[in-house]
Amino acid sequence: MPTPLITAARRPLAAAACAFTVLALAPATGQAQNLLNMLNGGLLNAVTGTTSTPQGDDLVSLLSRSVDNIDEAREIQIGRQLAAVLLGSKPLHPDLALQRYVNQLGRWISLQSERPQLPWTFAVLDDPGYNAFAAPGGYVFVTKGLIDRCADEAELAGILAHEIAHVTARHHLHAMRKTAQSGVLTQLLASQIRTNAVGNLVTSQFLALGRNLYARGLDQADEYDADRSGVALATRAGFDPYGLVAVLQQLRTAAPDNPMFSLALATHPPAQARLDQLEAAMGRNLDAFTGGAAITVAQRMAPKPAATPLAPSGAQPATTGAPARKAAPPAPPKKKAS
Repeated sequence: MPTPLITAARRPLAAAACAFTVLALAPATGQAQNLLNMLNGGLLNAVTGTTSTPQGDDLVSLLSRSVDNIDEAREIQIGRQLAAVLLGSKPLHPDLALQRYVNQLGRWISLQSERPQLPWTFAVLDDPGYNAFAAPGGYVFVTKGLIDRCADEAELAGILAHEIAHVTARHHLHAMRKTAQSGVLTQLLASQIRTNAVGNLVTSQFLALGRNLYARGLDQADEYDADRSGVALATRAGFDPYGLVAVLQQLRTAAPDNPMFSLALATHPPAQARLDQLEAAMGRNLDAFTGGAAITVAQRMAPKPAATPLAPSGAQPATTGAPARKAAPPAPPKKKAS
């Protein structure tokens, strides 16, 4: 019997054959244009200017209730606040063409997820480090350093799919609730709210909770789950399933004291453990979805040639290729029994 990962990855892929290639070549209209407008006006102001953090006892109640009882509107509100935490630490990269490309790539993948209706927003942080972050409600950020180290589009797709999986599973909300209920933090919040009915104080405590979350990372079980679900999601979107595997192989060789990788390594399980988990889930069952020439991010963003004249009557139209897929890497050697 196939694993859930294999079953999910084998959903129909006909629409994925050329849809993202067309999307990447499309003009910046609709939702993509909305992101460009936010970037031009300052995404930080757009995120923080129209929402407020739950205040007073409502915050304690929010963090105490079951995550299943937090409705989607409140989830998005929390996500905006956590996105502000990320944007407060690193600015957006000024390359609007790159922002548009990553936003369109992320949106295409998110449409294949279990929650396509979320107001998904993808953006690139101006940071040379190698990392990616997500916030509830559909906010996903990748660093410029990460994009520069992606060998091809399938690797970037695997990373975005991993972050999307965190959002669809509400991993951040579960982690915040667990931290808030750890005892000391809950008592501190309740005490300060009773003695200081000031919204700014509550906001600062809420944002401190968010900073703590991104500094220590999610539970290992959540990371393994996002790896498995992300591989299935990237495959369903038409990308090579081994894209995320290649990313983890790169992380496995990174020196722990390399400042470019230090945060990513500190907030995630060891790369070899993640690879072992994926090998157990994937086996060789996704090899049918590999193959084809790899497309790099630079190639995808290269200026497109001018439109050619219409073909003569009876000529066969050119077909548009599917998103690039890698050749399946060789199976890792099996460990000898000790």
